[in-house]
Amino acid sequence: MESSLSYKIALALVPGIGGVLARNLLEYCGNAEQIFSESLKSLMKIPGIGEVNARRIKNVKVFDLVEKELKFINKYKIDVLFYSDDNYPGRLKSCPDAPIILFSKGSMHLNCKKVISIVGTRNATDYGKLICEKLIRDFSKRDCSVLIVSGLAYGIDIHAHKWALKLNIPTVGVLGHGLDKLYPSLHSDIARKMLLNGGLVTDFPSGTRIDPNNFIRRNRIIAGLSDATIVIESAEKGGALITADIAFSYNRDVFAFPGRINDIYSRGCNRLIFRNGASLIQGIEDLEYFMGWDNIAIKKSCDIEKLSDLAPDERRIVELLGKKEKLLIDQISSTVKLPVSKVSNILMNLEIKNILTVLPGNMYKLR
Repeated sequence: MESSLSYKIALALVPGIGGVLARNLLEYCGNAEQIFSESLKSLMKIPGIGEVNARRIKNVKVFDLVEKELKFINKYKIDVLFYSDDNYPGRLKSCPDAPIILFSKGSMHLNCKKVISIVGTRNATDYGKLICEKLIRDFSKRDCSVLIVSGLAYGIDIHAHKWALKLNIPTVGVLGHGLDKLYPSLHSDIARKMLLNGGLVTDFPSGTRIDPNNFIRRNRIIAGLSDATIVIESAEKGGALITADIAFSYNRDVFAFPGRINDIYSRGCNRLIFRNGASLIQGIEDLEYFMGWDNIAIKKSCDIEKLSDLAPDERRIVELLGKKEKLLIDQISSTVKLPVSKVSNILMNLEIKNILTVLPGNMYKLR
């Protein structure tokens, strides 16, 4: 197990090999260990690798870093989620630039039924804080199983984490550095409490320097882990808008709370709504409407008489959508273990039978 983990971590630490190239290597070689067993010439033949990256892979010095990281992982009981592992978050796995590895600590369930990202300005106003608090209180009143994801930053992020903790809703903070430190350090106490009901996750190894660019890279994980991203407040520029744009590019739902036209920290939200980068919401009722959560009980039953008339593969897909509300075709294919081409034909038949509908972004859900 330790040997297998070493190669997985090594793949993530090779300079120049990001998530896309790493997945390409896995596709050609089968597993992380086999990648490092390939000859230089064989590696060079893999599309996108070339001589420079092949030599980086064959450089044994990377395993010095791996040894250091393994000591840190074992000492602090860090969980490692590799792209091909069953417990790797399914939503993130469907993103084209998903990280090959995640390091996490806590009691989180990243594949739970509902995951929402709440992001916003670091300069949260009383208006933004009130919206954030009310939204999370409403989640608590609904008694629905939801995971709240944010970035543990100043402002809206930390406000979302705090209220989730107060109301016993699991919450996960995505970091722009390794798990050996916490930035900002002022939030260390909140982060420790989150480990008991949620946790911390990052794709950066220990020893990573605090760098502004890392937090932009971190935003793709916030967006990718979630069914939807909600922007509470944002100026015309900021990390929250970057997260929203990334979520939109992943065909995820994006929502924004509007504000007055002369409020600096509502201009970003208003702009998102204006250019159709986000749907306007005013509370949890709007969110439930857009996400289809208000009809979950009906969808789960999904007309038993109709189900009895379906072919086995059709029934499996309908039952899956009854549990997940809406999914991309790749997610359906991966879950039911059928080729995308076959799933596409089944989905078309189910649409003709008026059992499911297609949403923007090629998302499928039951009627």
